[in-house]
Amino acid sequence: MAKDNPRARRLGEQIQRELGELLRRDVKDERIGNVTITAVSVTGDLRTARVYYLVFGKDGPDPKVQRGLESAAGFLRNALSRSLMIRYTPTLSFELDTSIEHGVRLTQLIDSVNKPEAHAARSSEGQRTSEDERTASGAEDTDDGHMVDEGDPSPGGR
Repeated sequence: MAKDNPRARRLGEQIQRELGELLRRDVKDERIGNVTITAVSVTGDLRTARVYYLVFGKDGPDPKVQRGLESAAGFLRNALSRSLMIRYTPTLSFELDTSIEHGVRLTQLIDSVNKPEAHAARSSEGQRTSEDERTASGAEDTDDGHMVDEGDPSPGGR
C-alpha cells in the first residue's frame, strides 16, 4: 500500500501532477474533456497505479470518459516514462473518484442525526424570547432566528 511505502506515496503524487499536465496539454481526445486527477494510488512494488479522477460538470460515471482514459493509457504511460526517469513505469488503471459523493452522503447522515438533537436541546434549555432580554445584552434578533451581536451599546465605544 502507498500509505506504508513512502516511495510509492511520493511516486503517486508525482504521477498525479504529471498526468494533470499531460491531460491538459497533450491529450487531444474529446471524450476526456475536463478531467481532474484527484489521487493516484501506487502499489508497493511500484508496478501498478490506480488513477482516481473526476469529470467537471458530471455527477455520475461517464462511460465515454472512462473509455477515453483507457484508450490514452498507453500514451500517458509512455509520456510518464520519459518524464519520471524510473526503471519501470507503473501500469495505469483509471477509476472514477467517489470519495466526494461518499463524504457528502456521510455529512447528510450526520446532519440528519444532529438536527433532532439540536432542536430538542434548544427547547429544553428554555431560550430567552423577551425583547428586553435581547436588547439588554446588546444583541438583536434577525429574521432567520439567529442572534447578532451589535457590539458595545455605549456611544464612546470603550
